Amino acid sequence: MENKLNFSPKIHILNQHSSILNHFLAEMRDEHTQKDPMRFRKNLERTAEITAYEISKHLSYSEINVKTPLGESEVSLISEDIVLATILRAGLPYHQGFLNYFDKAPNAYISAFRQTHKDGSFTVKVEYVSSPDLNNKVLILTDPMLATGQSMVLAYQALLRFGMPSKLHIASVLSSEAGIEYVAKNLPQADIWTGAVDAEMTSKYYIVPGLGDAGDLALGEKL
Repeated sequence: MENKLNFSPKIHILNQHSSILNHFLAEMRDEHTQKDPMRFRKNLERTAEITAYEISKHLSYSEINVKTPLGESEVSLISEDIVLATILRAGLPYHQGFLNYFDKAPNAYISAFRQTHKDGSFTVKVEYVSSPDLNNKVLILTDPMLATGQSMVLAYQALLRFGMPSKLHIASVLSSEAGIEYVAKNLPQADIWTGAVDAEMTSKYYIVPGLGDAGDLALGEKL
């Protein structure tokens, strides 16, 4: 698959190479399979696990010796401190996939929502942030849908009160082209990871063809 945009090497689009990830993406998009929220949550989690594995290839490692019952084995282990952060509420099952792999990482949570105006525009509001120390940490900030990109940028800015990360990775299941461009422009230091990129958004800023509201599909419709 080729991108319409001239994306930089720091933007990683995972479905550009055929893999089992495509099966999980297809099920999340499929309007019939979406009727099973447990399956949807599991696919978010599995997509995150694949993304976590890919991110792990870009971390720093150091050699250590592990003693076995029969001798010693030299292995490379991650030498950086990682913090996992996600945007509530849709990010929770996606976040779990990262936590399955980076299972010793402390966690940060951000509550952000769209405040819609009469003219159809909106402002993203950040209400709640909880985070460990971020100084000199590798921060992996996740949200299943990267639509306009505003929530990701504001979430990162809100996290900076807890310190300056040494490295930033941003991960999503699906992204819009506009969202990728916005994040890359406002957070040029970030590596951006996404399962797939769609070209369009609706007037209400839902990704097209996308998959709908990830939070509602995973956790039930909200009022």
